[in-house]
Amino acid sequence: MGRVSDGRTGVSVTAEEAGLRERAMRGDQPGLSFETLLDAIPHPLFLIGPSGTFAFANDAAQFFFQMSGRMLARQPYDEILPFASPLTALIDQVRELRASMSEYGITLDGPRFGRRIVDAQVVPLEGGSSVLVLLQERSIAQRMTEQLTQRGAVRSIVGMASLLAHEIKNPLAGIKGAAQLLEQSVMPDDRALTSLICEETDRVAKLVDRMEGFGEGGPFNPAPVNIHQVLERVRLSAQAGFASNLTFIEEYDPSLPPVWGERDRLIQVILNLVKNAAEALENRAGGQIILSTTYRPGVRLSAPGSPARVNLPLEVAVRDNGPGVPEDIRPHLFDPFISSKRQGAGLGLALVAKIVGDHGGVIECDSEPGSTVFRLRLPMVPSEAAPTAG
Repeated sequence: MGRVSDGRTGVSVTAEEAGLRERAMRGDQPGLSFETLLDAIPHPLFLIGPSGTFAFANDAAQFFFQMSGRMLARQPYDEILPFASPLTALIDQVRELRASMSEYGITLDGPRFGRRIVDAQVVPLEGGSSVLVLLQERSIAQRMTEQLTQRGAVRSIVGMASLLAHEIKNPLAGIKGAAQLLEQSVMPDDRALTSLICEETDRVAKLVDRMEGFGEGGPFNPAPVNIHQVLERVRLSAQAGFASNLTFIEEYDPSLPPVWGERDRLIQVILNLVKNAAEALENRAGGQIILSTTYRPGVRLSAPGSPARVNLPLEVAVRDNGPGVPEDIRPHLFDPFISSKRQGAGLGLALVAKIVGDHGGVIECDSEPGSTVFRLRLPMVPSEAAPTAG
């Protein structure tokens, strides 16, 4: 079978694949090709030709796989997709049966594109020798559903914290005071026990204080916030203290519009994430923390239980090159009392998720050995409030 050069990618393809591409890209309206229309689709869409290579990949697919169309066209799809991937099996099945098929909740893991959960629709073309694949990411929607459940758990903690503050903190103060008085009259050998009582009462009191942080904390008064100033404040604080031995890398989009939120609470969120990253990098040579911002237009979510759609185009990420989050706790990372730290109370990330939820945002985590990234998706200033931005 003769081969020709693809004008878009410059890669040698079969004549049949070139014809497929020409028919797919030909537009009836002057100045508007199907290629332009397909690139406008926000979901990864790609065409697998008879030889098993990517005959076409729209812009969203190239971004998804972190590879250009030229690079994709050089390799078979079963080398791009993870080994033994359900998506590979689905494509193979569609090519064999020549029938459209869909599969939901497919997990894709790759060194380039990380861990993604997608719904896949695969359609046979040209008698089944070629297939068209459409992917739709589910991670954001799932995160919304999970965080609604987590907020229910957080509300329970708020009530528990109020009870603890009233019923435990005052007796704890009395216990500590009594132990300090005993310390003055006991034998030197017994003072270690009174010191232990004081230390343990302090520890319990701090735990109650942290749980009280789940309270409503007063009314939520959002305003335009320059997130880069928040990140810079956190970076300076971290480098002056707990992260003084780490390297910070900043990858900012300078055109990012303001976030609609509360500055102090956003500082609390980012500081908590950076502190977690620094603790993961403890005693690790070459530790790096990457702070980044990105504008993702078109990210609109339908929140469960509400007819309103939420626009979250602002992404803030905190990435580290540590050992990664243990696989067994990843699905429950933002649940209260879940921690991979030996002395951890498991409240830090739950509180972060609550604050992000108070902002109407979403937090996600992708982790594997050598890379952990927390992504915040936050709202921009609403149009009716835009004139107040300064």
